[in-house]
Amino acid sequence: MKILKTLALSIFTLGTTLSYAQKSDLGAWYMYFGNNKISKKLNWHNEIQYRNFDAGGDLEQLLIRTGIGYDLTENNNNILLGYGFILSKPYVNGEKTENIEHRIFQQYITKQKFGRFNIQHRYRLEERFLEDDFRMRFRYLLGFNIPINNKEMLPKTFYGSVYNEIFLHFDSPVFDRNRVYGALGYVINKNMRIEAGYMNQIQENKNRGQIQIGFYNNIPFTKN
Repeated sequence: MKILKTLALSIFTLGTTLSYAQKSDLGAWYMYFGNNKISKKLNWHNEIQYRNFDAGGDLEQLLIRTGIGYDLTENNNNILLGYGFILSKPYVNGEKTENIEHRIFQQYITKQKFGRFNIQHRYRLEERFLEDDFRMRFRYLLGFNIPINNKEMLPKTFYGSVYNEIFLHFDSPVFDRNRVYGALGYVINKNMRIEAGYMNQIQENKNRGQIQIGFYNNIPFTKN
């Protein structure tokens, strides 16, 4: 509990510091990810991301995703069909605007382990229904979780997390964006962990930094 209190205090301090960064190009994303077993082979993915231009008061995007996945092999090689609702509030010529996107996506995740390195490959295809447009996009993520004070991702383990994700359009221009992420995480128990880190995104030849705080919940809804 002492470790959790220290981590919570660090996150609160980080958020307070960010509150003075509104005029900078540093944003903050607060994220929840659920991946819950509903049968031996099926899982329910549920996700909420609250993305801000600053620490908390200037909403950039609200993203809600859900889907049903199927394990081709036990706890690995998962295919998933999902839906996303995205509310965006960008600035256009200095004025706050609003648009809504509905998104269907299909993804395949496979995992590998080499020593302490827990590796994940995620391939995702998106069909994006915008208010006045339709687009398709492919995403590939390569991620690593590396335990620090234990050899495995056991409860009470601190770990480092890094990933790179590239986004590609099906039309011109092909390149959409690239994200590079690094974080420190803590395994609370076998079904919950928390991360706090930094992501840099390159889009339209512009770099934008994001502080990210994420909570992961894998509590199963079945005893099997």
